Amino acid sequence: MSSDILSSRRESPVRAWLVLCCMAMLQFFIAVDVTVVNVALPSIGADFGVGGHALTWVVVGYTITGGGLLMLGGRLGDVLGRRRILLLGTSVFGAASLLAGVAPSFAVLVAARLLQGAGEAIALPAAMAVIVLMFPEGPRRSRALSVWAAVASCGLVLGFVLSGIITELLGWRWIFLVSVPFILVVLVAAVFLVPGERPAEPAPLDLPGAFLLVAAPLLFTLGVVEAGEADGAMPWLPPVALAGAVAAGALFIRVERRSRNPLVPLRFLRNRPRVLANLATALLSAALSTSFLLFTYYLQDRLGAGPLQAGLTMLPLAVSLILVSVLVPRLLGRWGPQVCVVTGIGFTVLAMAAIALVSHFGAAGPALIPAMVLIAAGMGFGIVGLQYVAVTGVSEDDAGIASGVQRAADQLGGSIGITIYVGVGFAPALDGIDPFLASSFLAVAGLAAAGFVAWRISLPAEGVKQTAG
Repeated sequence: MSSDILSSRRESPVRAWLVLCCMAMLQFFIAVDVTVVNVALPSIGADFGVGGHALTWVVVGYTITGGGLLMLGGRLGDVLGRRRILLLGTSVFGAASLLAGVAPSFAVLVAARLLQGAGEAIALPAAMAVIVLMFPEGPRRSRALSVWAAVASCGLVLGFVLSGIITELLGWRWIFLVSVPFILVVLVAAVFLVPGERPAEPAPLDLPGAFLLVAAPLLFTLGVVEAGEADGAMPWLPPVALAGAVAAGALFIRVERRSRNPLVPLRFLRNRPRVLANLATALLSAALSTSFLLFTYYLQDRLGAGPLQAGLTMLPLAVSLILVSVLVPRLLGRWGPQVCVVTGIGFTVLAMAAIALVSHFGAAGPALIPAMVLIAAGMGFGIVGLQYVAVTGVSEDDAGIASGVQRAADQLGGSIGITIYVGVGFAPALDGIDPFLASSFLAVAGLAAAGFVAWRISLPAEGVKQTAG
C-alpha cells in the first residue's frame, strides 16, 4: 500500500468522505442500471420493432459482461493501480450510457449494454478498494461500507420506480442519459480526490479465462433466443451457438486448471458448501430476475398500463425489499443460513405460482402485489443466507475471490434465467401457450433444483455457532 494513501487516511477525513460520496454515486447508477430498463422494455420494443424474447438482450447483455468480467476487473485494479482502473471503468460506463441513450438501432443498444457491463466490472472493484484504503479499519470503515451497501440496495430498488417516471415523462432514452452528468462528476472528483498509488508487481492476468467466462453465457443466450424464433432466417445459428457455449464452458475449466493466476483457483472449488451456495445463488437469481420482467410485461403488454402506472404499481416491491433487508439479518442469527435460504426459495415458488394465477384469470395490476411481496421476501431471505454461506470460513487470501464468485453467480444466474425462462416462455415458437404460465413453470422447476441444492448445504459447526452468535 502506498504512503500517500496512508497519509490521506490520517490527515484528511473530510477528503475520505467526499471520495465515499462520489464512489456511492457511481455505485448508485451502476445498481440502477440493473433494474431501470425493466419498465422501459415495452417502449424500447415498440420503438425498434422487437418482441419480448429479443428484449431479453437489453437486460442480460449488461449482467453477463458485468458478472463475467468482475473478477478480472478486481485483478486489474491490483496490478495496474486502483485509481487508474477506476477512471478507465467509469469512463467506459459513462460512454456506454451515452451510446445507449442515442442508439440508432436495437443492435447498437445491445452493444452499449454490453459495454456498460464491462465498465461496471472494471470500475466497481476499484471503487470498493478505494473506499477500503481511504478508511482505516474499525468503526469508520464499517460505516463507510454500510453506506456503500445501502446505496447499492437503494439503486436496485429505485430502478423500478425511476424507470416508469423517466420513461413516461422524458422517454426511455433518458433512463441511460440521466446518469451521464453524474458520471462526469465522479470522473472529475476521482482525478482530484482519489490518491495515486504505485502499481503492484506485474502479475499474469487470466485474460483467456475472462473471455471464455463471458463468451459461454453470451453464446448460450444467442442460441436460446434464436431457437425461439418461429421462422428463423438462419436455422443453423441456434445449434452452432449452443455448441459454442458448451465448448467455451469446457475450455474455461481447462484454462483455469492450467493458468498460473486463474480467476477461480481450483482450491476454491474444493469447498463443498461454498460451491453449493453459489450454485443455489445462480438458480434462485434466475427466478428472481425473471419475475421482474414478468411484472413489467404483464402490467404493460397484457393490461396496457403506461410506464408511470407500471412503475408506481411496482412500488410495493421496492418498499418490501427495504423492509426485508432490515428484518433478515436479525433472523439469520436465530434460524441459521440454511433455513433462511430454503424459506426464501419457498417464498419465490409461491410468487411464481401467484404470477401464473394472476395471468390465468387476467386480474388487474394490484393483484400482483402479493407476488411482489413474496419476491421481496424470497430475495431477502434467500440471497442474504446464501451470501453468508458463500463467504463462511474463507481465508484472507480467498475473501476477495469468494465475494467476487458469489456476485458473479448472482449476475450470471439471473442472466441465464431470463434467457431460458423468458426467452423460451415468450418465444414465437410457443405461440398458443400462455407465456406467463410457461415462464413461471420453468422458473419453479429451477427453484426446485435450488431447494434441493440448498438442503444439501452443511456448514461446519463453528460456522453455525458464529451465525447463532
